[in-house]
Amino acid sequence: MDYNFGKIVGNFAVEGKLLRCERYGEGHINETYLAEMAENGKTTRYIVQRINSDLFKEVDKLMNNIRLVTEFNRKKIAERGGDPDRESLSLVYTKSGAAYIRDEECGGYFRIYKYITDAVAYQVVEKPEHFYQSAVAFGDFANLLAQFDATQLYEVLPDFHNTVKRFGDFEKSLKADKFGRAKEVEKEIDFVLKRKEYCSRIVDLLKSGKMPTKVTHNDTKLNNVMLDAKTGKYVAVIDLDTIMPGSICYDFGDSIRFGCNPAAEDEPDLSKVNFSVDLFEVYVKGYLSALGKSVTPAEKENLAFGAILMTYECGMRFLADYLDGDMYFRTRRAKQNVDRCRTQFKLIEDMEKRYDTMRGIVERY
Repeated sequence: MDYNFGKIVGNFAVEGKLLRCERYGEGHINETYLAEMAENGKTTRYIVQRINSDLFKEVDKLMNNIRLVTEFNRKKIAERGGDPDRESLSLVYTKSGAAYIRDEECGGYFRIYKYITDAVAYQVVEKPEHFYQSAVAFGDFANLLAQFDATQLYEVLPDFHNTVKRFGDFEKSLKADKFGRAKEVEKEIDFVLKRKEYCSRIVDLLKSGKMPTKVTHNDTKLNNVMLDAKTGKYVAVIDLDTIMPGSICYDFGDSIRFGCNPAAEDEPDLSKVNFSVDLFEVYVKGYLSALGKSVTPAEKENLAFGAILMTYECGMRFLADYLDGDMYFRTRRAKQNVDRCRTQFKLIEDMEKRYDTMRGIVERY
């Protein structure tokens, strides 16, 4: 629908006259727009977003998380001599000091971020250097927030990486078998059931306090990293909607799951699906170089396992969704979720075979 951007932007502490506000980027969750303001012969850009309140139902908690983390990051970046406006996602507050508004005309929730200049985000890893820079980005993000009290954050998506609960949900889907599909995927079901012991390892470490609860980004893909348009170096981590308390092993593991497989996530030909140890080493080198001394022994011990766990969790969710009738993950063809879960399980088999090598690489760096 058309929005009255003049009115919406007018609620925020921005200067000048709105020239235009047009759709921007390739995000699928929120509606994102690029606003251009003119003042004294200069043009200033801002990112305007309509928040997906169907997914993020408690917008106030979501924005409280983002406010706390971005303000903490900006302070840390300034202390080390950096540019907070460029190296951190930065909220523009309303004239009354709020982090967002609810527009009465459309019933939508809107926020504004400062535009990060001279930087680009890539949708796919085009070369190892991109993957390395994303590793540096998320390692630095974790390091900046290592001293942040993550218990202040709300779980905007409750139990998102509670693998014990995910396994329980899978068992419920299997027991219900609403569409009689279980007989078609007996091998895949057996794969999940045989690895049940994976589920509780990090959950139990966090619960016992043996592993620290820290800020997790929970969407550690390359397209959530801004790279300098000229140098290609990491500038900032963006898209903080899913920041929550958890383990950095989750973020590290999901990056590996996403980036160390050269094939598509739904590739039917499993001969094309392989876990790249070389790319794993590229990521570990970048991540740990940026994470530095803030990594704890328990985290270091479980980074490689985190890659297996996140791949297992994702594959289990694809399989459960297939049993439920493809209700959660969008599909374009029959059995796409089956292909998705099979790629994850193939990666797990590869990682299990190379687990000692993976742990050795972590130890080396």
